[in-house]
Amino acid sequence: MAEKAQLSRYRANKSSKLHRLFGGALLLSAVSVGTLVLSPRLDGSSTRVPLHAAETLQKCRQLDMTPGPPPEFWSRTESDRFVEGTQPVYIKNATIWTGGVDGLEVIKGDLLLARGLIQQVGSISASALEQYSDLVEYDAEGAWVSPGIFDLHSHMGVYSLPELDGASDGNSLKGDMQPWLRSLDGLNTHDDAYKPVVAGGVTTGVILPGSANGIGGQAFVIKYRPTAEKSPSSMLLEPPHSIINGSNVDPSLPPRWRQMKHACGENPSRIYDQTRMDTIWHFRQSYNQARQIKEKQDAYCSAAMAGNWNGLGEFPEDLQWEALVDVLRGRVKIHNHCYEAVDLDGIVRLTNEFKFSIAAFHHAHETYLVPDLLKKAYGGPPAAAIFATNARYKREAYRGSEFAPKILADNGIKVVMKSDHPVINSRYLLHEAQQAHYYGLPENLALASVTSTPATVAGLDHRVGFIRTGYDADVVIWDSHPLALGATPKQVFIDGIAQLEDPFSVTKPAVFQKVPETPDFEKEAKDAVKYDGLPPLTAQKTSDIVVFTNVSNVFVKQDNAVVNTLSDAAGGVVVVKGGNIVCSGSCPEAFSPSYAAAEFIDLEGGSISPGLISFGSPLGLEHIMGEPSTNDGSVPDALTGSVPAILGPDAIIHAVDGLQFETRDMLIAYRAGVTTGVTAPSGSSFISGYSTAFSTSSSHKLEKGAIVQSVGALHVAVTMNSGVSVSTQIAALRALLLNSPAFDQVRQGSMPLVINVDSADVMATLIQLKSEVEASTGETLKITFVGGSESHLLASEISGAGIGVVLIPSRPFPNTWEGRRFMPGPPLSHDTIIGYLLAHNITVGIGTQGQAYARNTRFDVGWAALSAFSGLSKTDALALATTNLEQLLGISSPSDDLVVSKAGSLLDFEAKVVGVISPRKGVVDLF
Repeated sequence: MAEKAQLSRYRANKSSKLHRLFGGALLLSAVSVGTLVLSPRLDGSSTRVPLHAAETLQKCRQLDMTPGPPPEFWSRTESDRFVEGTQPVYIKNATIWTGGVDGLEVIKGDLLLARGLIQQVGSISASALEQYSDLVEYDAEGAWVSPGIFDLHSHMGVYSLPELDGASDGNSLKGDMQPWLRSLDGLNTHDDAYKPVVAGGVTTGVILPGSANGIGGQAFVIKYRPTAEKSPSSMLLEPPHSIINGSNVDPSLPPRWRQMKHACGENPSRIYDQTRMDTIWHFRQSYNQARQIKEKQDAYCSAAMAGNWNGLGEFPEDLQWEALVDVLRGRVKIHNHCYEAVDLDGIVRLTNEFKFSIAAFHHAHETYLVPDLLKKAYGGPPAAAIFATNARYKREAYRGSEFAPKILADNGIKVVMKSDHPVINSRYLLHEAQQAHYYGLPENLALASVTSTPATVAGLDHRVGFIRTGYDADVVIWDSHPLALGATPKQVFIDGIAQLEDPFSVTKPAVFQKVPETPDFEKEAKDAVKYDGLPPLTAQKTSDIVVFTNVSNVFVKQDNAVVNTLSDAAGGVVVVKGGNIVCSGSCPEAFSPSYAAAEFIDLEGGSISPGLISFGSPLGLEHIMGEPSTNDGSVPDALTGSVPAILGPDAIIHAVDGLQFETRDMLIAYRAGVTTGVTAPSGSSFISGYSTAFSTSSSHKLEKGAIVQSVGALHVAVTMNSGVSVSTQIAALRALLLNSPAFDQVRQGSMPLVINVDSADVMATLIQLKSEVEASTGETLKITFVGGSESHLLASEISGAGIGVVLIPSRPFPNTWEGRRFMPGPPLSHDTIIGYLLAHNITVGIGTQGQAYARNTRFDVGWAALSAFSGLSKTDALALATTNLEQLLGISSPSDDLVVSKAGSLLDFEAKVVGVISPRKGVVDLF
């Protein structure tokens, strides 16, 4: 609104500006179209002044203007995104984290949202409320309120979900350096992710092009709420003036910040069959091109401002390169995908050669190792926009550390946690901040890392990222402290508009209203730097006799279930000898002289739990996913005729034959309480093969107890995302179940058939097939569905068929067409899919998609317990990743390892895993 008024004033005064420009003392007369004669000059000559002189001079002046809001922005009473008819909202009795005072400010009070803005914060008088006749009142009842979550790195809308070929617009492969491309031009408003992501409290995101190219193009900031116009442009937040107004831009307005994507390292090298040297040279070529244009513009403007118009011609500009010229003018926020020190160094040198700054290095897995290098970047150190625990998926991510956020912050580098959606489902972007906090990032910086810090890095901290009077009314009301595990919005406001219709909420324990008191990882963080990102991960020491004191709970496996044998004890004692618990309770003998040589460990109210199982990823078959030479490889697909003849017609691949031990993900998972891995042969083939169960702490396959069970289940996949039809896959499976010798154990019901399947339609067919085969053989098949995104749609039928489900991921998302009808869980649905399936008496397990996430199994289990509407006991929750998985995956001889956690249970953010009791080894591994 304000910009249109300014534009009108500009047009009305255009001729008077030209007059004022030349002081009104010179004689102007038309001599040709497009020029004026200006005479006389002091030397008696004349010069031709173009009709566009005023506009050109204003353009020249604007070249040096700093981006930012116009002066009247600070006195605005209505947002430019205000929707007429939106009712004002009064949120009372809130605990408000404002983002102010370096993230330390918390206000107990109220919020008034009106006309798309935060009108008041704190104590709001009755008279202030009386002016609103249609006020909507919301009693927060002490709940935490924060600014909306800001995702600094998302591909929402350009990599739309579900993944379909017709909506994949993140990368152009037409050239390495393309600053002229714009993510806005590929932004899909029909992405199924918008609604669930908003339900996670995410209100704003920077939509970046992909990272295939050195310069992938321009990025745009959007708000995630749906608009009446239903267009990409209507979702934009402060786009460049020209995007909305075309060429009719008021030149007196300061420019707005632009955003651009750069990338270096492996991606451009792989896509364009080049080296890092090529990529940096291409950068230098491109920036040199932009610099030449900038220098021509500066020379032109210098002459024009001096009145020397003769021979100047048109203002020098190039539509392809104008955005990169703006980078050199300091008007663009560069988001640079960059991992390793070699690449970070190359870009830092580039910034100093061409005098431009980087807003943030993204992914940035080695920034914590070279913080002083970042400080050498032109214009100051870039922020680091990073994952919490997602690493080792390619070589340049191999040295990534969970302690990077803490280390970077300790070195004065701004930390941003980001999603790279859909790489990480950005609905749970807050969980990245929670994990960063768990591993040492201070609470104020952790919450700021997904709110105020990314808003500041993107140049939008004048209106979003904080709760302040006059800021956009983007706020989230949480069911628990935002840094507590499983924190979920009760309501989300974007531009003052409530985004959740009839939201569901689960009541959390009172302790979850406080920030978690996380463990001390100071030593581990120092070791990460000391060992250049590859610290030792094996147990620090082992002990034959250990006495654990101040134990609150001891959970053990018993009769295919988890039970608590020492429940909420005050000062409980557990004595371990030779890897076995010999006493649990008061254990007075532990304090006798005979135990003088024992290792005594105070658990400070901690607990002992069964070792967890990780399933679903290629854990144990891969070191670095993106490096084939470090992996077991993929299984050939029997349905496409790619199986080597030498294998014979009935050969089944055994995962145990390809196991690799002491992978970093395996050892990290062990230190997080995952003592057993179950993996099937890798690949996307119809018949995967036999899974195996193994110890995550073993050095090699021949070590005692390294193989928990050589063969567990037979794994197949039935999917629409295959080279052959679903009906062909079903026909093949029917033939195998009825006739193949390789399926004898499955046919006889002595081995589970584990089927990867997400679609409820395919599940229905498989249920029929199970009935058909059982009728033919007279045996009951053991079948487990893995994936299971749509399994809730057939919960009764799955239960009736005696089929179990392993949910991967444990919180489904509409990543594929087959899983688009997912149950989102609160606040969008009454229950979670885990709770719903369990309520239908289905045996449920949970797994993980990536091996880097195996370490987070404990938190996935804890999250499941907190989010289920009916509530899950800790024993039932632990079963999801222990006894239930053993049953569903055919692990009849499981490990008896026990995990020891300090200052809480294994499922708590407050607890730290300090050891594993190993009957197999006969010792306690201590970390």
